[in-house]
Amino acid sequence: MKDIHNLVDTHDGIGLAELVKKGDIKSTELLECCIERAEKVNPEINAIAEKLYDSARQATPNDGLFSGVPTFVKDLFAPVAEARMTNGSHALGEARPGMDDNLVSRLRKTGCTFIGTSTAPEFGASYTTESTRFGPTRNPWNTDHSCGGSSGGSAALVAARVVPFTHANDGGGSIRVPSSCCGLFGMKPSRGRMPNGPLVGEGWGGFGTAHAISLSVRDSAALMDLTAGMDLGAPYASPGQSMSFLEATKTPVRPLRIALVESMDPWPSSPESLAAVRHAAKLCESLGHKVTQTVLPVDLYQFFDQCFDIIGTNTKNYVELLGEMRGKPVSLEELQVHTRIMIREKGDIGAIQYVRAIESMHALGRNFANYMSDYDVILTPTLAKPPVLIGTLDVMDESKSADDMIQNYHSYSPYTCLFNATGQPAMSVPLYWTEHGLPIGAHFAGRFGDEETLFSLAAQLEAAQPWFNNRPKLSACL
Repeated sequence: MKDIHNLVDTHDGIGLAELVKKGDIKSTELLECCIERAEKVNPEINAIAEKLYDSARQATPNDGLFSGVPTFVKDLFAPVAEARMTNGSHALGEARPGMDDNLVSRLRKTGCTFIGTSTAPEFGASYTTESTRFGPTRNPWNTDHSCGGSSGGSAALVAARVVPFTHANDGGGSIRVPSSCCGLFGMKPSRGRMPNGPLVGEGWGGFGTAHAISLSVRDSAALMDLTAGMDLGAPYASPGQSMSFLEATKTPVRPLRIALVESMDPWPSSPESLAAVRHAAKLCESLGHKVTQTVLPVDLYQFFDQCFDIIGTNTKNYVELLGEMRGKPVSLEELQVHTRIMIREKGDIGAIQYVRAIESMHALGRNFANYMSDYDVILTPTLAKPPVLIGTLDVMDESKSADDMIQNYHSYSPYTCLFNATGQPAMSVPLYWTEHGLPIGAHFAGRFGDEETLFSLAAQLEAAQPWFNNRPKLSACL
């Protein structure tokens, strides 16, 4: 087993699948190795919502690209046929939908083996993965710190080197924030690129999408190749592509025009985040790209107030629907404080206010599309601060307002949600660690539908400054 641990330490998902196909290791051996790794680190990071070891042992991997590679599915609006789905909340009890989400179904066809579900905050509405249902999920780089949210369990399991990639989803930064906190690669696809059905049409008014968090760029690209494409009845579709995303990672990227945004009012970047984004900018310049410092055409505070209009009304609608489905209304006592504040202050806005919020997001998308006529890529910090301590973002005081929550969450993450609103693809790339050993990602956004450029750039950055061997002391390989 020790030799297999060494292979898991040194290979990404594609590499492990190739070893299985060549017969160098058996899929059953790889499965047991990853289960052993999960059991070793989970008591310290608390990242597993439910273990699916028995069903994984009974599964027969198909001959897909990732045949036999173990992974986790995020426990948030992504049902897995054999799993409980809690969405990070006590309100769902022991609900088991008995069906696969469409993206989960496509992941199965890649050959992945699901060995569990990963933790998420209640209904995904937080930049830290701390819930009353499961408790805090901790950062493998330093367990006193947050692993980010809402795909924090997924990121923590990859960072701890339990598996090479995990499923994740993103409505306001939930792939990129935990990727930044945990020193990983995280790509948020363009709106309409990935399937959302059959349960979800447009999560949070079109903000939501799903994909993966990974150690390597090529795993992310290959997974998107295998799972992308609108599903039946989808309300959105993204533009076509000129090549596969995996091919894009092998294609030399042309010199790009990069708009550098170091900080934004009213939430300035910390010295560590400034150092991280400037490091990324210098690296891009050394690779032949033209970097121009600029500002983004948006009033952040007004933007986030309208975002909360959209998220609050969608959350109340979901909670009421959940009550109808289970035959008993959801009481406020079943919900976490941050959810109660959202419903109290934003759940009952008028229809006109909601429509105006949606129209404002559409207008922002058009403004950014016009802005991108001068640039190929926008570079910002992923987060305005290094990973915060556990408890910093967990709202426990019911006297707080929605304005307090906006200040709390978005002084930490002012950038990521913008590109959920505009629908543009965006990625966090792990290029910087603080003097205290905490990762801070560099955030790149591309034109709508242009994941190819981002994947090409990411592969170039990965080759110039490899991060695969950067690993926390809390790692399954040790």
